Amino acid sequence: MIEVRNLSYSYNGDETYQVKNVNFKVKNGEIFGFLGPSGAGKSTVQNILTGLLPLENGKGEVKVAGYDIRDSSKKRFNEIGMSFEQSNVYSKLTARENLAFYSKLFDVPTLEPDFLLKMVGLDGKEDIKAGEFSKGMKHRLTFARSMTNQPKLWFLDEPTTGLDPSIAAKIKEIIKQKNAEGTTVFLTTHNMAIADDLCDRVAFIVDGEIKLIDSPENLKLQYGDKVVSVTYIDGGEVKTRVFSFLIEEDKKALQALIDQYTIQTMHTKEATLEEIFIKVTGRGLK
Repeated sequence: MIEVRNLSYSYNGDETYQVKNVNFKVKNGEIFGFLGPSGAGKSTVQNILTGLLPLENGKGEVKVAGYDIRDSSKKRFNEIGMSFEQSNVYSKLTARENLAFYSKLFDVPTLEPDFLLKMVGLDGKEDIKAGEFSKGMKHRLTFARSMTNQPKLWFLDEPTTGLDPSIAAKIKEIIKQKNAEGTTVFLTTHNMAIADDLCDRVAFIVDGEIKLIDSPENLKLQYGDKVVSVTYIDGGEVKTRVFSFLIEEDKKALQALIDQYTIQTMHTKEATLEEIFIKVTGRGLK
């Protein structure tokens, strides 16, 4: 669905590249996370993939939804949807009018505005001008708009930013549903929790370079601490001990503790994607 080979890009058109020799593929039907801190090059790559940033100051090969990105054909836009972190809706149009206007840009069947608004919890707000919406409501409207043409390839930039937990959960469920229906998702974020929850594979990008591509599960197995934390009762006192699965003595001690004491809780310690990102790149996400 996406193929990027040796992509480099310079905003100044010189040899100072903000994106450097980037290579990756996104398979049909997967959710691919593009993860990194602010200024890492995420938006630059996404803007090239979506056609917002022409490759005049760049080099490499990029194919999106079967089209060469240098191809001027507008047909490719029928295949893709885009939801931006910064909402760019028309403030003087109502929510319904925003979606109805956008639907006229496509040459393929589109979803009804009221149906989309209900999906993101904006039913009852159809006739309110977008300029009166809160930041979170505008974000949901932008997200709903990105589904108008039922895209085969869906670009999502920080889809849950600024949303309360219940709405964020609704958005994640919609993403999972659309993916289950066959939509390929390119998720750009610095939120490792949503990436861990949604993504089949993730790419870590720092300073314009991809440092690693793998599934969250494989990354946790490779970089995670294989330990278990046990809380138990000893003489009326609550105590906690941590045991390593890699040390034979610890495994024996854990079994002895289970046999001897009343166990309250046992938790395996699994590295988070954020911890792995810092370990791999030496950088935080801010």
